[in-house]
Amino acid sequence: MPEILPVLAEVVRSGFTEGQHRGSLVALAADGSVICALGDPEAPVFPRSANKPFQASAVLRSGLELAGERLALAAASHSGEGFQLDLVRTMLAEHGLAESHLKCPASLPLDEEEAEAFLAAGSTRTPLAMDCSGKHAAMLAACRANGWPVDSYLDPDHPLQKLVRETLEENTGDPVAHTGVDGCGAPLMAVSLTGLARGYRALALASPQTPEGRVAEAMRAHPEYVGGTRRHDSRLMRELPGAVSKMGAEAVQGFALPDGRALAFKVEDGAGRALGPVLARALSVHLGVSSPVLERIGTVPILGGGVRVGEVRAAF
Repeated sequence: MPEILPVLAEVVRSGFTEGQHRGSLVALAADGSVICALGDPEAPVFPRSANKPFQASAVLRSGLELAGERLALAAASHSGEGFQLDLVRTMLAEHGLAESHLKCPASLPLDEEEAEAFLAAGSTRTPLAMDCSGKHAAMLAACRANGWPVDSYLDPDHPLQKLVRETLEENTGDPVAHTGVDGCGAPLMAVSLTGLARGYRALALASPQTPEGRVAEAMRAHPEYVGGTRRHDSRLMRELPGAVSKMGAEAVQGFALPDGRALAFKVEDGAGRALGPVLARALSVHLGVSSPVLERIGTVPILGGGVRVGEVRAAF
């Protein structure tokens, strides 16, 4: 790995650059060849929630019948909006499960506006509100459908988690370099950014009859369940036909277009505020995307006294 990774984004306040966000990025052409490599995209990273489409594919590979909004929610880092939480409850109930079966930690909704409304309504932290609860509900349902143990569904040696590993390795072309524990408690498997980009390319090109193709189609058809009404993944999939987009914690992003162009990046310091600007620039410069949505996701204002005095902007 280079001693110093390149600057992907900078923080400008009142005309003065007060901070920088470094990282690695890779972009693939439609044929899968690398057209841009910044930093060290071959080094293993934890993709965090950018792995969720592959976890959802594994759930389908297990034989669970899941489609539409339910499948999109299985691949989601949801905002905790009411329609999302209602569907998690429904998914659990449909398989004889309850919120008490969820082993993700009690949390507030991921979206700040939803969290404020949640608290104002007198609610407290709950596993249901955790942004990964849709994934956990789908995993639990897969266990019920296969007669697998429910209590140990997050164990790396559980049959479902072994299937997740197999699915991730097959789609990324990378052997899992390390296994850890994600913020939600699920096994977290490290691959390279180049592998992650290959995985998203595989999702975008997959036949609709395959598990990966079914996940991609559910995400495209129901983007509001994958993120939320104010999230950039949902905006991109709503406004760029055929796109597949998923962020992960610690500022990781996977993305692909329906012709196979793809990218993945990680901001080294984990600053989520850099995600939109870096993604918008990479889509424009390296994947040739032109759309008004790039301006919306790529604009992150810096405030001073409640007034915009600068921005977080891409620097490559």
